[in-house]
Amino acid sequence: MINIRPVSDLRNKYTEIEELVLRDEQPIYLTKNGYGSMVVMSIAQYSELIEKIEDIALEARFGCDDIEKALDEAEEEAINSNTKYYSHEEMMKMAREVIDGAK
Repeated sequence: MINIRPVSDLRNKYTEIEELVLRDEQPIYLTKNGYGSMVVMSIAQYSELIEKIEDIALEARFGCDDIEKALDEAEEEAINSNTKYYSHEEMMKMAREVIDGAK
């Protein structure tokens, strides 16, 4: 359940607010003059939220959420003697074929 409190509770009932945040592991939304003002959450909640955001950003940018794992896999593939390497010219030719719709 969303917990909404007046911002004055942060000053007047800090201990209660802190206890609620830590016990319920949910953020508390604070209002000022009836309008949303800020959110209070534990450091653990905040860290988890930031970690999720970073994972989503990595996934969106690089197509994977664990960049270290992807780099380790690429390094293993580079060491593998069966890995095929392409010259710049070969890569450009393949890219042109994809762009032009050839197979």
